[in-house]
Amino acid sequence: MLGLKLATDPRWAKLVEANIEEILTDHAWCEQKAATNAITIVTQNPELVDLVTDLITLAQEELQHFEMVHEIIKKRGYTLGPERKDHYVNQLFKFKIKGGSRQQSLVDRLLFSAMIEARSCERFKLLSEKIEDQELSKFYHELMISEAGHYTTFIGFARKYGKDIDVDKRWEDLLKFEGELIQNYGKKESIHG
Repeated sequence: MLGLKLATDPRWAKLVEANIEEILTDHAWCEQKAATNAITIVTQNPELVDLVTDLITLAQEELQHFEMVHEIIKKRGYTLGPERKDHYVNQLFKFKIKGGSRQQSLVDRLLFSAMIEARSCERFKLLSEKIEDQELSKFYHELMISEAGHYTTFIGFARKYGKDIDVDKRWEDLLKFEGELIQNYGKKESIHG
C-alpha cells in the first residue's frame, strides 16, 4: 500500500529499544510537528473547505498522539527532552519544487506530508512487531493504523486538488527520492533517524 522503495532494517528496532527515553522524546516532537504541518496547510488553503475540515481533525489527532507519548514519558519517570531536529524531514523537503504554481506547491506539500506519514507508519509497524516492551508494542500498532489513515488523507487531497498535475508520477518520483534518502538513516534512536 505505501509503496516505499526501501524497508527499514529490523535492527533499527533493537537500537531504539536500547534507548526508549530518546525515542519517546523524538516521537513526541514528531507528533507536534505533524500537527503544526497540518495547521500550516490549513492556513495556506482556507478556501478548500473539505481539506480544512479534515486537516483540523488530523491536527487534533496528532496533538492527541503528542499527549499520549508525553503521558508514557511521565509514567516511566522520564522527562520530555528538548525538540530534536529531524534531518530526514529537512532533506525530504528539498524535493519540493521551488517557485512552482500555488497548485503545485499544495500538491508537493500534501505528498511530502503523505511520505512522512508512510515512513512513520512503516517504522511504527516495525516497532510493534520487534520490540519486547508489550505496552509500546501495542501502542505503536495502534499508531501505525492512525498513520496509515493520515497517509491516505494526504494522498487523497493531492489527487483531488492536483487535477492539472500528474500526481501519481510526482508521487513515484518522491518515492524514488525518499528511497535513496532513507539509505542514510536508520542508525539512530529516532523515528526517522
